[in-house]
Amino acid sequence: MKKMNTSPISGTQELLPEVQAVFDKLKQKVAENYKAHGYLNVETPILERTEILLAKAGGDTEKQIYKVAKTNESMEDATEALRFDHTVPLARYIVEHESELNFPLKVSQMGECFRGERAQRGRFRELYQCDVDVIGRGDLPLFYDVDVISTLLDAFLSFDLKTPVIARISNRKILKGLLSGLNLQEKAADVYSIIDHSEKVPAEKTEAALDEIGLSPDEKAKILAFIYLNGEAEVVVDGIRKLGVENEILSEGLDELTEVTRLLKADSYTNFVVDMKIVRGLDYYTGTVFEFILPEYKDIGSVCGGGRYENLAEYFTEQKFPGVGGSIGLSRLFFVLNDKKLIDFVSEKPIEAAVVPISESENQYALKVAKEIRGKGLSVTVVATDKKLGDKMKYASKIAKAAIVIGENEVAAGTYEIKKFN
Repeated sequence: MKKMNTSPISGTQELLPEVQAVFDKLKQKVAENYKAHGYLNVETPILERTEILLAKAGGDTEKQIYKVAKTNESMEDATEALRFDHTVPLARYIVEHESELNFPLKVSQMGECFRGERAQRGRFRELYQCDVDVIGRGDLPLFYDVDVISTLLDAFLSFDLKTPVIARISNRKILKGLLSGLNLQEKAADVYSIIDHSEKVPAEKTEAALDEIGLSPDEKAKILAFIYLNGEAEVVVDGIRKLGVENEILSEGLDELTEVTRLLKADSYTNFVVDMKIVRGLDYYTGTVFEFILPEYKDIGSVCGGGRYENLAEYFTEQKFPGVGGSIGLSRLFFVLNDKKLIDFVSEKPIEAAVVPISESENQYALKVAKEIRGKGLSVTVVATDKKLGDKMKYASKIAKAAIVIGENEVAAGTYEIKKFN
């Protein structure tokens, strides 16, 4: 009987070794793709100064931060907190090391983040995030928007999913320019929110929400037409131009969207669409924005997202560091893929081979064999329990893909044979 409650805290995830091996393989595939695209991996501390994390935080984000207090201090006096994403720590990192870094800086970050939000099925408070970002000093060419999207697409393609993944792409300048052209700047926040929620509610509720903020019939018609534009870039851009709104920011956004999609197509990517419903909730996105979905499982929402931001570190320095980045929430993604059975390599045995000496007399040679096989880049364990051979083999079959039985004949001959388990 347990002496106390040993179940994991709500909103955290712990896996059995063979399932953890699947998670680790996904993480490895992400890391390999990030590296293949030229991203340099960095690690920032999980602990940050509270003032750093709160520099741009507000509303729900501020409520979600976990402060860390020492045993002899009150929570009010706590000056440290757990990071809730990789973006804010990256901004601090850039400012701290900018004289030693080479720009444009292409970086990846893979590690745990913590958010004090209500735990739900597949939504965690302790979560593993895999980010890629490109940061410029002063300016950053639009090309890197394409670089980030293609890197993330390749990561998903490497998973060999049983369902396709689609990147939905937009540009925040388009909606900003449209609202400016309609003289609706003061209602921008309301319109953004309505569009952001339009996919989760019936169409009549979206219309009612636009009525509630006082749009004229013509304004409402144009916004509704905008919301439901999606598909090929040429079709969407043409549809926006037909709205009859002239604005410099709008035109700039359309040009950027056209160029990003043109380059993706030129690089043989076809699994993307242009979708004006994608506005991204975070207020620091200023240009290209994107979200990845599994079209056959729209109910699970986006599985990756990101975009362009004009000044990553504006709260920490007067220097301008524009960037573009994206993030895969690996904890949630793994839960979804496992739950929906969208990956084949479920419950893999994490060890390649188990060396099984029949008795203690063969232990020395067993160690030699294990070292030799490890030298070939394989993972090996030695089963040294004081049990019968049958029991040792049963144990080995549960943890390894193959076994190597070492008896006195193998020791005398200096040989061994690898036998795979079915």
